[in-house]
Amino acid sequence: MNLVVLLSRVPWPLDKGDKLRAYHQIRELSKNHSIDLIALNDQKIHPDTEKELLKYCRSIHIVKLPKWAIFWNIIKAFFSNKPLQIGYFYNSTAHRKVQSIISQVKPNHIYGQLVRVAEYIKDESTAKTLDFQDALSEGLRRRMDKVSGVKTLIFKMEYNRLRKYEVDMLAMFDHTTMITTQDRDLIQSLQNAEITVVPNGVDMEFFHPISMEKTYDVVFTGNMNYPPNIMAAKFLVNDILPLIQQQKPDTRLLIAGASPHPSVKALASESVTVSGWLDDIRTAYASSKIFVAPMQIGTGLQNKLLEAMAMKIPSVCSDLANKALAANTNTEIRVAAAQDAKAFAGHIIELLGDEGKAKEQAEKAYKFVLNSYSWKSSVEVLEQAMFGEKEQ
Repeated sequence: MNLVVLLSRVPWPLDKGDKLRAYHQIRELSKNHSIDLIALNDQKIHPDTEKELLKYCRSIHIVKLPKWAIFWNIIKAFFSNKPLQIGYFYNSTAHRKVQSIISQVKPNHIYGQLVRVAEYIKDESTAKTLDFQDALSEGLRRRMDKVSGVKTLIFKMEYNRLRKYEVDMLAMFDHTTMITTQDRDLIQSLQNAEITVVPNGVDMEFFHPISMEKTYDVVFTGNMNYPPNIMAAKFLVNDILPLIQQQKPDTRLLIAGASPHPSVKALASESVTVSGWLDDIRTAYASSKIFVAPMQIGTGLQNKLLEAMAMKIPSVCSDLANKALAANTNTEIRVAAAQDAKAFAGHIIELLGDEGKAKEQAEKAYKFVLNSYSWKSSVEVLEQAMFGEKEQ
């Protein structure tokens, strides 16, 4: 089939979770379908982008979102009762370009990623699928408790608008998908049962065990300009690490990932390294003894956990993070309550102090990811949702 894929970002390099999901889905879909990619963009494009994406796409169309237009469209969204992030990504000139491309390539199906692109394709007559990924409204609700003043009012407004918009979009698409059952159930509509759960996967040909000197005791990775990761990094350094160092004073921590926020950079010290972007994120995992994901807020499945487990790095995460992952606690992963720094520290100290126990957990985690999270099986579910017979 001819498939148009519409994204809110260019899916290369793989420095954000939505880009990673899009890239691997495109790669798998390209084995059975012809893909014309349309990507909205307001950033500088990586020089290798076209070369990389043309491996899997028949054509690539980068649709520019000018900075001045973004500001103006956010204002228009505010006065039209639409979510502000819908305004951020929507541009009428870009919309006409998207319509023109769709008209030219005549796809059998249109696949859009995130509600941010819904305005561009919701009225298209061609069969279409929208990948919500996560319940974005719920992510905002969880962040409301962490802000104050005017931000509280803005977050509350955006939450209410986004919650309604998510429900409205269910009726506008032939099929809708999400990463986890938990996020699907957070969409406040009787129609949420019609959303197909399409989990993320991990590229186990790329993320595999690598023998490397263990320079760090603990590692945390991710896009370090993303609020849930910023919050987790602060909690790790300010609350968990001091408890570990009471028993293991020489404990060293690595925080690795793109675009570290100034507050994350400020966490750097003699025992804490903030690396920023790494050309090969595998070196962060392989050079560390334990991976930790102390997520306090956020929704969806943490790709970082899949990657660490695929590389046989024993991992510790919050109950919030494991809710989507669904690994067996104490055998495949260690789990602590999101706010319980003492429990996190206890798990990490135990794994650092017992190499045999850490290795056993890492082996079981590897098998769990191998059996449960492959991109091939994930995209088979997506294809069935898009092209299979719709249940009556």
